[in-house]
Amino acid sequence: MADQASLGLMRFDARLRVLSANTAAHRVLERQPGSLPGRSAMETFVDHHLEALIRAAAEGQPGTRARDVGDRVSLVVHAGPALDGGAWVVIEDVTELERLRRIRSEFVDNLSHELRTPLASVRLLTEMLMGDLADADVPVRVKERVATIDVETGHLVQMINELLDLSRMEQTSTRIRQDEIELGPLVEVALSRLRTFADRQEVRLIDSLPPVLAPVRGDEERLERLLVNLLHNAIKYSTAGGSVVVMAEERTDGVVVSVGDEGVGIAVADQARVFERFYKVDRARQRGLGGTGLGLAIARHIVEAHGGRIWVESAEGSGSTFSFTLPRA
Repeated sequence: MADQASLGLMRFDARLRVLSANTAAHRVLERQPGSLPGRSAMETFVDHHLEALIRAAAEGQPGTRARDVGDRVSLVVHAGPALDGGAWVVIEDVTELERLRRIRSEFVDNLSHELRTPLASVRLLTEMLMGDLADADVPVRVKERVATIDVETGHLVQMINELLDLSRMEQTSTRIRQDEIELGPLVEVALSRLRTFADRQEVRLIDSLPPVLAPVRGDEERLERLLVNLLHNAIKYSTAGGSVVVMAEERTDGVVVSVGDEGVGIAVADQARVFERFYKVDRARQRGLGGTGLGLAIARHIVEAHGGRIWVESAEGSGSTFSFTLPRA
């Protein structure tokens, strides 16, 4: 059965020597069939990081590590303890997956750049046309249609910008800064950016941060984008006269920041998927609120890049609270 598996499967004893290895393990490691049993972990992988991974697994600490073999093959190695001592190792060849990810990223980048210029021109011409029609003696329906074109073009521009942002974040070469950041001023900046939008939606913005809060470690620009995305989402789905509150508290594992609203809420069945790209809750679609379906996906990537996690607590008709963790500085 092991020889029929598509993943490489290896069994190491307590001395970190190969007891068995299936056909796929020989293939992904580019070894002759039957040549791996009896070799040490170092002889097998020629990588002291993977040797340490397997040793830790044999001692009861499972783990995973990615590895490149030359310039051609990318491997992900999973190691876990065996019941009778030693360790099991599963080797996953992700070369094709990485190639497809690279193709997707390049496609999104190229398409977005090609669309940006003509869309910017359409947006500019539409704004000029709206100005010309403001005092012109034309039917109201004509002005409304031009205004609709302007709004929909704005949605397209927003989607392209968010696609580019998400594509860059998913590239492994992207690095985030590790600065010491005070959350109070950061929240104030994010609130000020959304205040006009909130006023238009008749939603109150409330800063409920404690007077003393430990600084966090991260990328200030990315964290501001994270807060803006969550605030914009909360305002958009709030009812007129409602409130959006930003809260924070210190815990043993870091600082938890929350954005709560009094909006329509999210069904339990949708809560597990709201952070997926392009996913929109049916209730939001029915209300015709627009949006790209990328804002929460970008938020998740930013949080995970900082080593934190993000989640939502919500009930239909009772609003939603999006929370995320950040490490202390």
